[in-house]
Amino acid sequence: MSSLHVHPLETAIFPVGGNLDEFVHAHVPETLVRERMILAVTSKIVSLAESRLVSPQEIDKAALVEREADIFIGEVGYGCFLTVKEGLFIPSSGIDESNSATGDFILYPAEPYESARRLWAALRERWNLKELGILLTDSHTSPLRKGVTGICLSHWGFRGVRNMIGTRDIFGRELMMTKMNLADGLSAAAVLMMGEGNERRPLAVLEGADCEFHDMVDANELRMPPKDDLYYPFFKRFF
Repeated sequence: MSSLHVHPLETAIFPVGGNLDEFVHAHVPETLVRERMILAVTSKIVSLAESRLVSPQEIDKAALVEREADIFIGEVGYGCFLTVKEGLFIPSSGIDESNSATGDFILYPAEPYESARRLWAALRERWNLKELGILLTDSHTSPLRKGVTGICLSHWGFRGVRNMIGTRDIFGRELMMTKMNLADGLSAAAVLMMGEGNERRPLAVLEGADCEFHDMVDANELRMPPKDDLYYPFFKRFF
C-alpha cells in the first residue's frame, strides 16, 4: 500500500426505510467510481434502511442491551454496559441514540455481513465493477485510551486479514504471529474522515488500499476465538 486516499462524502439525511443503494448511487460521484475502490458506509444508515429502531417507550435500555448482546457482561460507568456483539467487545451491544431523528434506539443491522453482501452485489452491478469492497463501520472505545476510533462491523468483496506468518522482517527474521487487520485499519481511516458529530458524512470512498479482492467473505475472518485471545484472562469468567 503505497498511499491511501480517503474521500468522505457529505450527503442528505438518510430516512428510515430508505433505499440504501439508491442513496449511495446518488451521493458517490462518478469520478470516484473505479475498480478496486472500497466504499465505507456507517452502519447506522444501514440500520435505518432496515428499520432497526426501537422506541424507548417499548423497552428499558438496559433490558434492550441485554436482549441484543451476544454476551452481556454488565453495567459500567457513564450509563453504559459492556457486551460482546457480532464479535466486537463493545459498549451497549452497539445500540446508538445519537443522530436519531425520532429519539429511538438504533440497533445494529440484524445480519451485518448479509447487509454488506447485498449492498456489494447491488452496487457492483449498478457500477459494472468486478473488484469492489464494502465496509460497514462503527466507532468504539479502546481500554486505557481516550476517544473513539473506527472499527469494521462487517465487510464484503475483499480479504479483511492479511497473514504475514512466514514472511521476514527487515533483518530477515521470520514472523511467527503477525496478521494485518486490514478491515479495521481501513475503517479507522474512513471514520476519522467521516466524523462523529453533525458532519453528515456517512460515506467514504477509499482508493489505493492494497487488498485481495474476492467475491466470497468468511464472516468469522476477523473474529478471534475468546480462548485464543491475548486478553482472555481478563474476561474469561464471562465466557
